[in-house]
Amino acid sequence: MNRPSRPGSAPQPEPTILMSDGWHCLHLYYIVDQNVLADFDEEERAEGRRELAEILNPDREGAPKRLVTSIVSGHKADLGLMILDPDPLVIDSIQHQIRSSTFGTALEAAYSFVSITEVSEYVPTLEQYGQRLVAEGTAADSPEYGAKLKAYEQREVAMRKQRLFPEIPPWPVMSFYPMNKIRDPQANWYTLPYSRRMEMMTEHGRSGMMFAGKVTQLITASTGLDDFEWGVTLWGRTPEFIKEIVYTMRFDEASAKYAEFGPFYISYIMSPEEAMAHLAL
Repeated sequence: MNRPSRPGSAPQPEPTILMSDGWHCLHLYYIVDQNVLADFDEEERAEGRRELAEILNPDREGAPKRLVTSIVSGHKADLGLMILDPDPLVIDSIQHQIRSSTFGTALEAAYSFVSITEVSEYVPTLEQYGQRLVAEGTAADSPEYGAKLKAYEQREVAMRKQRLFPEIPPWPVMSFYPMNKIRDPQANWYTLPYSRRMEMMTEHGRSGMMFAGKVTQLITASTGLDDFEWGVTLWGRTPEFIKEIVYTMRFDEASAKYAEFGPFYISYIMSPEEAMAHLAL
């Protein structure tokens, strides 16, 4: 139901925190406070492990749509979580359940990033893809044109679904980093015409496609939600594929000239039980 509106004004949708098309996303990183953990006896540790395993169980009743646990390499964090759901309060409840659990005082939040899934404005529409085919030399009245357009239409449905409601690949390596498009007076992304930005992002996308089957990428939007404009999550079959895709794509003009990167977190996906054993909880 829409709220009553003033004469001549468009009906306004009901206020809601739920996503109309897509999911909320939270990346959350913790450091284990060894000084606090040292005060726990074995009975308290066992109870803490039981509680945390239940909180982070992605198959339990009431769990978020996606809940990924990983252990983080390096000093910036020990435990990493990626959580997605239509309802941000379902996501937020994970953080507060951890805070209120037995291990709550021993797990110190080190970093978080809030974002939402989206379909990029640089994913070509069917019409734009047709125009690109013609620009590349495919005649609009040719059977080849029709076949390519139909194939893209089918792929576009799958691409849109994966961007808005992502499936997590069964690969062990995950990398996350936030990024901006810069506003330098000599290289301001936001003063460029859409056609020029689209051209550069098309080049960027082609670089990424070279890693099909090796790396899967999810870009989530955070403008107005966090300190950076996008979050980039990469899943890789091996760690070197993560390094290779980031290095390769940095030579694209959209990245080399206009990108600004935040901290990088590299982690390895495990079950909650495996993660707790690795962290000696």
